[in-house]
Amino acid sequence: MSEYTIDAQFLPPESLWQAAEPLLPAHRPRPRGGRPPMPDRAAFFAIFYLLRTGIQWKALPRCLGAASTVHDRFQQWREAGVFAQLWASGLLEFDIKVGLDLEWQALDSAMTKSPRGGEATGPNPTDRGKKGTKRHLLTEGKGLPIGLVVTGANRHDKTQVEAVLDSQPLVLLSEETPHFCADKGYDFADVRSLIGLWGFEDHIKSRGQEASEAATIPGYRARRWVCERTHSWMNRFRRLLIRWEKKKDNYLALLHLACAFIVWRHCPVFG
Repeated sequence: MSEYTIDAQFLPPESLWQAAEPLLPAHRPRPRGGRPPMPDRAAFFAIFYLLRTGIQWKALPRCLGAASTVHDRFQQWREAGVFAQLWASGLLEFDIKVGLDLEWQALDSAMTKSPRGGEATGPNPTDRGKKGTKRHLLTEGKGLPIGLVVTGANRHDKTQVEAVLDSQPLVLLSEETPHFCADKGYDFADVRSLIGLWGFEDHIKSRGQEASEAATIPGYRARRWVCERTHSWMNRFRRLLIRWEKKKDNYLALLHLACAFIVWRHCPVFG
């Protein structure tokens, strides 16, 4: 019997597993027999538990499965694009049942520590040059994530605008002219020109403009705040709060799973 007590709040709801199951690749054939493979459901729950708690792979409770087996399954699913597909299917489900608010889209970045270094990391200018990584996140009007890119902490936000727009897992079209909302970190002529080519109406707040509006308009609140809130939601996944993955693709896969959970959580079918 395991010495660990698994808290249910760190496990995914059954509805998230049901959404993920059809996306999983078939198991490789075993012509020589041997032990049956670990059930996909058990592996999915173990991966989500690691994402939620921030526990290291080798410290995964044995009752959730052998750490090496769970890690191997994670790698297989990452290579198959399962987590990005789960995110995309959640966006599609939400758009059909509720409707995505694509008229007001917001872009912002957040930096996290990356003590082990690795791909897409760099000196953090706000943390004495220590290794860090930056996630650049695009959200729709309600704050649901619709685009994501990972870079080193030293990359300027303005350099990643097109990459984030290209990263969207689902082709999303707005019935109205979409607005591009961002803070002064994107207040550059080349960024304004780029978003114009993408069909956005410029809603970038220049230096001092946002402070002026907040001082003169009662109840004023920047529309980009929903993106900041989503970054906060993502930080509740402790494995993302500090990046331990050296490989960019592994870290990105965990981010995709977090995005999928955030989106599916807002769908009517979620339980």
